[in-house]
Amino acid sequence: MRLKTAFSLAVVLGLSACDKPAEKSEPGPSSAPAKTTTTTLASAPASGAEAAIVATVDQSPANPVLARKLLTAEEAASGWISLFDGESLFGWKSTKEDINWSVKDGAITADSGSNGVLLSSVPFGDFELICEFRAAEGTNSGVFLRCNADPKSITEDFYEVNIADSQKDGYLTASLVERAKATEEIKGSAGDWNTLRMIANGKSVQVFYNGKSVLEYTDETPALRLSGYVGLQKNSGKIEFRKVNLKPLNQTSLFNGTDLTGWRVVPGSKSEFTVADKAIHAVNGAGFLETAEAYKDFVFQTQVKTQAKDLNSGFFFRALPGTEAAPSNGYEVQVHNGYKNGDRNKAANAGTGAIFRRIEARRVVSNDLEWCTITLVTSGPRAAVWVDGFEVVNWEDTRAADENPRKGLRVDGGHFSLQGHDPTTDVLFREITVREQAAP
Repeated sequence: MRLKTAFSLAVVLGLSACDKPAEKSEPGPSSAPAKTTTTTLASAPASGAEAAIVATVDQSPANPVLARKLLTAEEAASGWISLFDGESLFGWKSTKEDINWSVKDGAITADSGSNGVLLSSVPFGDFELICEFRAAEGTNSGVFLRCNADPKSITEDFYEVNIADSQKDGYLTASLVERAKATEEIKGSAGDWNTLRMIANGKSVQVFYNGKSVLEYTDETPALRLSGYVGLQKNSGKIEFRKVNLKPLNQTSLFNGTDLTGWRVVPGSKSEFTVADKAIHAVNGAGFLETAEAYKDFVFQTQVKTQAKDLNSGFFFRALPGTEAAPSNGYEVQVHNGYKNGDRNKAANAGTGAIFRRIEARRVVSNDLEWCTITLVTSGPRAAVWVDGFEVVNWEDTRAADENPRKGLRVDGGHFSLQGHDPTTDVLFREITVREQAAP
């Protein structure tokens, strides 16, 4: 479904120089931000009342996943992603411009302004979410699940997992406000870091507080919500969030690990696609292997490994059916692990996770000769990409609509297509999964 309310996330990461060629003569695909400061809210551009986020990026050349310690290597490999990078508000938007959202000491924080929510820029359907928070005494806050873009009704627009030591109606911390109370009264946690673990799975919402199960709720109402944004609320008092990690659930496999059932080689391909050790092995090129089915808005995950230094590959999404004359008319998620001058914030060739010719990866996270996990989420004109759990791209296609994504915005469904880039191609793909999602 097309995202009806387009986000206007103002990311200070302009399009790459690769975004300049004339589309009609575009060849086969594949060709630094400022120093970290406290991240602040800026006034929104032409999108009305929506607050835009100015996202700045740490210039440290160290491997960001290892340095941040928000995810273990095992968690990243199993599909977990960090919605908060520990450094900035990249990938978030505020519903109210006057809230002083910022990042301090590795935590998202706010303590003044009106009652509002910081929303993830892409939605999720079924997921497990872990959120660490610290609330000052008297604070009222919460975590919103499956929230719409303009939350108003607490029983129709989102599920709120409350953060409050006192509440007249009794919906204390870990309760679902106006839906279900936690099985025990959680009080006296002000000033300490605590952990909420939340599982949204179909009609069910489960909540764990500091490792203990405290709520199980099944939504049988007509207002059942099956998809939406993750939201961090500032209501009253000071609130801090220092870890916001999510794992998509109920993904469907696109690759059986044995053969290429469900896939087809695009006519004219020079690449060879075989299956070995539960992975699709692509060598030589150029060529493409595409899914038989088409997908529109989704969470897509795969593991990728380049088998030599500086190899170039990628995969396409929302692609038109490939032909010998037009084998890859789609959006491309780049796979290229090179970076310049030892600085991972300066991609050598757009960077793994980039939407090639549209926006570069803000950081090169992955390495050649090692497996990495790539997560792609699309919703209408917006696409976000995580590499090993770190969000490297959050991009909205603002071009005029066109059937061909090389020429303009395409929100209709299309195929996934694995790329063999050139004669040096030697790349593996495995654990390829997808879950389609309705609009929030």
